[in-house]
Amino acid sequence: MKKIIIVTGILIIMFLAAGILLFPPIASVPAETAAEAELLPEPLPEEPVTVSIACVGDVMVHSTQYKAQYDSKTGAYDFDDNFQYVENYIKEADLSLFNLETVFAGGSPQGYPAFNAPDGLADSLKKAGFDVAFISNNHILDQGVKGLMRTLSVLHEKGIDTTGAYREGGRTFSLHHAGGVRIGLVSYTYETPSINGMRTLNGNFIPESARPLFNSFSYEDLDSDIAGIGQAISDAREAGAEIVVCYFHWGEEYQREPGREQMRIAREVAGLGADIIFASHPHVVQPVEILTDGDTGRRTAVFYSMGNFISNQRTETLNNRYTEQGIIAKVSVSIMRSTGEITDYQVSAIPVWVDRYRTDRMRYAIVPLDGGMAENAALKQSGHLDRARTALSDLKSLIGEEYLK
Repeated sequence: MKKIIIVTGILIIMFLAAGILLFPPIASVPAETAAEAELLPEPLPEEPVTVSIACVGDVMVHSTQYKAQYDSKTGAYDFDDNFQYVENYIKEADLSLFNLETVFAGGSPQGYPAFNAPDGLADSLKKAGFDVAFISNNHILDQGVKGLMRTLSVLHEKGIDTTGAYREGGRTFSLHHAGGVRIGLVSYTYETPSINGMRTLNGNFIPESARPLFNSFSYEDLDSDIAGIGQAISDAREAGAEIVVCYFHWGEEYQREPGREQMRIAREVAGLGADIIFASHPHVVQPVEILTDGDTGRRTAVFYSMGNFISNQRTETLNNRYTEQGIIAKVSVSIMRSTGEITDYQVSAIPVWVDRYRTDRMRYAIVPLDGGMAENAALKQSGHLDRARTALSDLKSLIGEEYLK
């Protein structure tokens, strides 16, 4: 009996030892003391994210321009030198935009009135730092639907996104990531007056096949079309846009003040949620205005017309020096991504002037009217410094020095 008790005891001890090995006791963790809790770092407050956006007006290619950019040795068109003095301003922005006032339809290039630019222009625009082309304007159907479709293909192949026109079934807005922020772009062009109830663009009937391919509005049906613009803004927001930029091709050519319709559209679209409005078509610069919502304090910068970025419209061709002038519009927005609150909103513009002069060939150069103007190589070669200074004076008077940088 004694042996049985001893053996049983040994077995119990062995089972207990095995249990300890298989299931070790969990060490107790002492509760955090108040002093230790005070030593833990507090979570850092959220910092706003800042994104900079640059935009220019009409990029046009008249016949004298593409002839000047043709290299007979290579058989190619090279527009790089048009942008060499402004590319640093384009590249420093997180997102750089432009209005393409021509198409890439292939074949022989053409100037006014039915534009068709060499593909080399797209290469040069990309090299200059542009990210997105607005292509909803009155020249988008200059070479028909095929020309529009090829334009989309060429730009995308070169690495330039597009907005305002799209393949059938495409979205009426586009969404882009820049500077850590999702930016929605909404782009519309005006239509010319309807004929017998048929909507027109540049005085030509809009083919039924083209209607679903680009964004446009009619001054004759503005209430309905503004509602459509508002829907595009809402769709962009629903897709994730934290900032919405609108571009409009509107206004009267060569008028240096915005018209009543432009101002109405700007105010209504700002109320519908646009954070920035860029625009062109008049081929001259118009003023800048900052609209402020009386209830929320939200601001919307409106660049009523950024003028021509490059063209052959000038004193020598139109007896209008204002068509030589343009701006690089710039808006910097700081946003709290968790709430969508805009904490800072900065608006400025870099004045530019198109120089045209002859050396071994005709040359075009966009000259920034900045502190280095007197030393600009193009102005030194052309001898047009006084004309550039006049352009700067014109723009200061029109826009106000508080915006010009």
